[in-house]
Amino acid sequence: MQLQQKFEELGISKEILDAIKAMGFEEATPIQSQSVNVIKSGRDLIAQSQTGTGKTAAFGIPSLEMLDENDKTVQAIILCPTRELAIQVSEEFRKLLKFKQNLRVLPIYGGQPIDRQIMALKKGVQVIIGTPGRFIDHLNRRTIKTDNVKIVILDEADEMLDMGFREDIEEILKTTPEERQTVLFSATMPKAILDLSRRYLKDPETIRISPKELTVPLIEQTYYEVTEHSKMEALSRVVDIYNPTLSIAFCNTKKRVDELVEKLQARGYFAEGLHGDLKQHQRDNVMKKFREGTIDILVATDVAARGIDVDDIDLVINYDLPQDEEYYVHRIGRTGRAGRSGRACTFVVGREIYKLRDVMARTKAKIERRKLPTINEIAEVKAKLFIEKIKEEIDAGDLNKYIHMIESLIAEDVATLDIAAALLKMELGKDIENHEEIIEPEWKNNNRRYDNNNNYNRNDRGQNGYRNDRSSGGYRNNRDDRDKERLILNVGKRNRIRPGDIVGAIANEANVPGRSIGGIEIFDDFTFVDVPMSYTSQIISKLKNRRYKGIKLNVERASK
Repeated sequence: MQLQQKFEELGISKEILDAIKAMGFEEATPIQSQSVNVIKSGRDLIAQSQTGTGKTAAFGIPSLEMLDENDKTVQAIILCPTRELAIQVSEEFRKLLKFKQNLRVLPIYGGQPIDRQIMALKKGVQVIIGTPGRFIDHLNRRTIKTDNVKIVILDEADEMLDMGFREDIEEILKTTPEERQTVLFSATMPKAILDLSRRYLKDPETIRISPKELTVPLIEQTYYEVTEHSKMEALSRVVDIYNPTLSIAFCNTKKRVDELVEKLQARGYFAEGLHGDLKQHQRDNVMKKFREGTIDILVATDVAARGIDVDDIDLVINYDLPQDEEYYVHRIGRTGRAGRSGRACTFVVGREIYKLRDVMARTKAKIERRKLPTINEIAEVKAKLFIEKIKEEIDAGDLNKYIHMIESLIAEDVATLDIAAALLKMELGKDIENHEEIIEPEWKNNNRRYDNNNNYNRNDRGQNGYRNDRSSGGYRNNRDDRDKERLILNVGKRNRIRPGDIVGAIANEANVPGRSIGGIEIFDDFTFVDVPMSYTSQIISKLKNRRYKGIKLNVERASK
């Protein structure tokens, strides 16, 4: 195996080398050190490597070196599973071409007007980076000619196959010259990838960056033994105790993503989901909000998370343990990037502990067992953060008008210590009330509590004690609806109201514990919410005529 090398040692042209230096890189990553010369030699290649290891430059540098600047026909094709990854790869290529002005790169993907792409193709491009579906569209229209293609690169090949692109990939490969060079990059090596490589690659070199090399040393890895019922509460506690700026929670299915997002929003977290059923504009909107920091928790599937290139993620949570050990490495690699420290937490249910041990053995990683933070520990952390904010405000000054208000309270014989304590309670009380007691896992003494899928069954209450009523975009807490009364609010989807907004408004304005609020059903122009009967009058009086998101609220009793 080759050691990491300086880029100067890889025989790269001065123009590309200058571009790499302008990007701020000096030493090649392992995948770059091992791939560049193999691709430059013209040999087919199978490379196993995850996102975040520099694989784009690993195939981008040598493929750009072999192109003829005077030939304006398509010479290189890079296929990617998603629009976002295609854009990301094309941006990386353009950076590498900073000092090569005669080579043109064109990304093609769905969601962009095809006429615009056709016009760009007519001007002549040497490199096309695109998704298989849109590439096939152009082949059918005969707007792309592949007669002079020298190299085809399949990026994230396993994901393209998982997404059903195998027939498209094979059709594209069949249109290219027999003597072309084929390079395949993949995070995992399932049987489908091996079958594809045997059919279309000629005597390929194989490079595998092992999970040990991919595990970032700065990542603190921990796990928590939980029940299926307590996962949601566990996630809330972990997020509250670490207070991350950006965090990702991974689920194994699209359904799980949707369910978790609903539960998080109902608890008042700013959460959004990312999975394959989202339309492109929805995905773009979610990623924009995530990069801007307006989302507390991004909930994603493994496939949807491909192509995310954000360096500031400081917490990754495996809400579901991944099915494959290599996906574990891929997930946690989202944090601790670009030399930063990071943290990865994994929830383990029942016999999943044996699967986690396989992950530790395979990756040579030390994953430390931890106890979940207690409610008191969370309260202490939140109190410290709040006190730090108070100190910052004191240092900033300009407190005269507020001092006058406090003095008026003191004049009424209210102690300053009581004032401070009351403010602290008001700030922290509503957050702490949202937390629930956790029943400790009982698998050591009572395996009958688990079904064949390792799901925890407790009084037949369903996953996490909730049932979701998603027919109208609603959320329902099914603990006990018998003591609830239904209210109707004059806001809905058109006002961009979410379950978390409703819970927050009632909890904050009417001082009602968030966990006592029942079902929430949001329609276009109004919302139903089930609340405890004992709080009904209080909620109506506190919320009526209050402004929320610029809207004057109207709250009335509704018949169920």
